[in-house]
Amino acid sequence: MIYRECYDWGRAVLEAAGVPEADLDARLLLEYVCGTDRNTLLVHGGREVTAEELNRYEDLTARRAGRIPLQQLTGVQEFMGLTFQVNEHVLIPRQDTEILVEEVLRKLHDGMRILDMCTGSGCILISLLHYSNGCKGVGADISPEALKVAEENAARLLGAERSVKFLQSNLFEAISGKYEIIVSNPPYIVRSDIPELMPEVREHEPVTALDGGEDGLDFYREIAKESRAYLTGGGMLFFEIGCSQGAAVQECMRQNGFVETVIRKDYSGLDRVVYGIWPG
Repeated sequence: MIYRECYDWGRAVLEAAGVPEADLDARLLLEYVCGTDRNTLLVHGGREVTAEELNRYEDLTARRAGRIPLQQLTGVQEFMGLTFQVNEHVLIPRQDTEILVEEVLRKLHDGMRILDMCTGSGCILISLLHYSNGCKGVGADISPEALKVAEENAARLLGAERSVKFLQSNLFEAISGKYEIIVSNPPYIVRSDIPELMPEVREHEPVTALDGGEDGLDFYREIAKESRAYLTGGGMLFFEIGCSQGAAVQECMRQNGFVETVIRKDYSGLDRVVYGIWPG
């Protein structure tokens, strides 16, 4: 079979399964299997696909048709211009979360100490350290499997001299010291909404990274309250939020003594980040 025929077959299978962006995923899977790029389909569509490549492509396409996320099949996801390893133990980094990183970078100065609460794959903390100078970071997560992924990402993207460590901690349980920046993309999905999520999310991403309690705000309340003991005077707390949670999270921060709280929107015009200053 030639390259274009493989792609056409894969696209048809994914479309029949109701996979969103079936054409894109069919192409990306084929590129992953064959070690090619996006130009191959246009310029070298007559390339012969080996039997081994075809078998592997058929297997991965069938798994994607079963709604396993593309990123879990390829094992990687691009985020902030970096390639992160991912698996079923971590939330797949999303473009929306880049807004959170960009907001922190605007306030981040050389040599600051950063705590990333609910770090998952480590994508937020590692990106902040990669694009800054002399900063030190701690990533905390309750999941040892997620922390293993974060460690591997840090070793690959930051190198042996990295100033970062990862701790297994139920929120602040194992945390010590003071930080100029605390950042978090906590679980924030309303529990009753989880069954309505796309199957890629509800069936294949860790529910502990999704479930924000009955109103989706459990982690914001706890982190806003507990973070005060770990922030320096003038330190800042940054949250990613669900698009309908801006006012509630901002009020939660205000009730816990944070000042100059701000809501930032994403590129779609939806509330995405809330941050404020701990006066000390």
